[in-house]
Amino acid sequence: MSSKKVVTVAVAATVLTWSTVMTVLGHVAAVAALLPSLGLLVQQLVQALTAPDGPSLPDGSHPPAGSTAAGRQEPPR
Repeated sequence: MSSKKVVTVAVAATVLTWSTVMTVLGHVAAVAALLPSLGLLVQQLVQALTAPDGPSLPDGSHPPAGSTAAGRQEPPR
């Protein structure tokens, strides 16, 4: 698992744990206000965990090193 996915999982676990603690402490209104952002968090987490590492082309293949997904060469830095 890439470090980006590990960070994504760690952030999601932290936010979901915090939401659970808020609910247990009786701050249901705060959790209700956060529900839309929690839904987005779950969606992004699933997308991050199921996406292949790195950019890909529309046919599913990966571009050669040093090029962008659109097929253009990146300028030297």
